[in-house]
Parts: sequence; C-alpha cells; structure tokens
Amino acid sequence: MGGNSVVRILLTGGSGTLGRHILKSGLFKNVTAPSHHQMDVTKQESVEMFFAENDFDAVIHCAALARVSECEQQPEKAIAANATGTCNLAAAVIKKERKRNKSIRFVHISTDAVYECTKGNYNEGDATIPYNKYGWTKLCAEAAVNLLTNFCIIRTRFFDPENIKYDSYATDTHSSQIQASELVKAIATLLENGFVGVINVGGEKVSDYDAYKRLKPSIKPCKLKDIQAKVSFKLPEDATLDTTLWKKIEKRHREKA
Repeated sequence: MGGNSVVRILLTGGSGTLGRHILKSGLFKNVTAPSHHQMDVTKQESVEMFFAENDFDAVIHCAALARVSECEQQPEKAIAANATGTCNLAAAVIKKERKRNKSIRFVHISTDAVYECTKGNYNEGDATIPYNKYGWTKLCAEAAVNLLTNFCIIRTRFFDPENIKYDSYATDTHSSQIQASELVKAIATLLENGFVGVINVGGEKVSDYDAYKRLKPSIKPCKLKDIQAKVSFKLPEDATLDTTLWKKIEKRHREKA
C-alpha cells in the first residue's frame, strides 16, 4: 500500500493479546485503536457512527471472543463478537468505500480452527469443517470478509510467550503456532502486499509440549486424552498448516526490502 507508515489504520481488538503486540511493535505508525466504548463492533449503529466520524485506509481486524470454553458455554456471545461484529465491519467498509470511491485494505485474523484439525497439513483450499463453536463463528466471519474486494484472511494460531497458562501440555497434539510477535510481522507484510484471499500463516509442525517447554521449562508432558477427559468440547489433534503460499510471499517481501 505504498508503505504503512503513511497509511491510516483502524485496529480492532487493540486491548487483546495480538492487538497489544501490534501497538507496541512499532511497525504501524498511524493506528487508531478505539476502545469498546468508542466502537462496539457488535452494534451496527456504533460501527457506522465511528466510520462516519473517522477516516482510514486499512483495517486490521483482531477483535474476537477467542476463549474456546466461553464460546462453547455462551455461543450467542461468540456469534455477536465474532460473526455479527465482523459483518458490521464489512458492511461499514463497503459503505465507506462507495462514499470515498477508494478501496480500503481489510486484514482479518482468522484461525486454524476452521479446519477439521484431525489430519494436519491443511492448505487454503481444503474443506472448512470446524470442530468447535469458536471455529464456526470465525468461519462465518470469513464469509462476511469475502464480500469485500481488498481483503486478506489470515488463518493462524499464535501465543504469547509471557503468558503460558498451564502446567502441562500434550505431546501428541500438533499445530503450526507461532509467537504473537512473529504474527505481527506477517500482518505488516500482508497489509502492504496486494494478495487478496485466504492465507495460512504459521511455523513448522510442533507439539504443544515442545512449543512451550523451551519457554517454560517447568511444564510437564501429558497426552491429549488426559486433557480431553477434563473438558466437554472437542480438542484438536493435528491443526498443522501448509504455509507454502505464505513462505513465497514472505520470501518476495524480504528480497524487495
């Protein structure tokens, strides 16, 4: 987009884990990150009012209800935050684009949970069969984003190395998860890149245990079945991603730098 240092960016979810990493990264120079009070994405009138009073060239949409247990227990809350909220933003973007006669870049943070997460190595063209309610609400959000013209949907899984919650992790559940700071770099690249569509962003295949053990040596190994026995909702077995497309874009970006 000609350098995001001169692009006016609307960031949703600025108080969340990823949003905070984006704001402190220094990679985005002109960011507006409204509080929930300033713009409630679940309320159409609130979104429309904020869009009417503010101008920007791009949206990075991080706002979501991502706690799986909460999504399972309160699906109506998950629908409002993840599905309805994204629909409201997409509609407001379309209206703003018509008024300005100018495209708005929309980067949407989705999840690997839109895949079935049983066999792993999912590419962007594989079937989307979410294994939990969180995944279904995020897939609904993706449908709304697909109505835009200048969008990038990032399917990913990330974690904050300073907030590793549990004392034990499974050695037999795998993903392509990356640290939040690495995802922020990818977002910066894809914000400027002209790619339109869905893209998997992640690292190499890693078990939950191996991903966190090096950061928190005190954690203990366990099996997926041990964790599954303690919760009422299905857990992923293999959520690994085929990131071939992302690697190509990342390589081209480095070569241009």
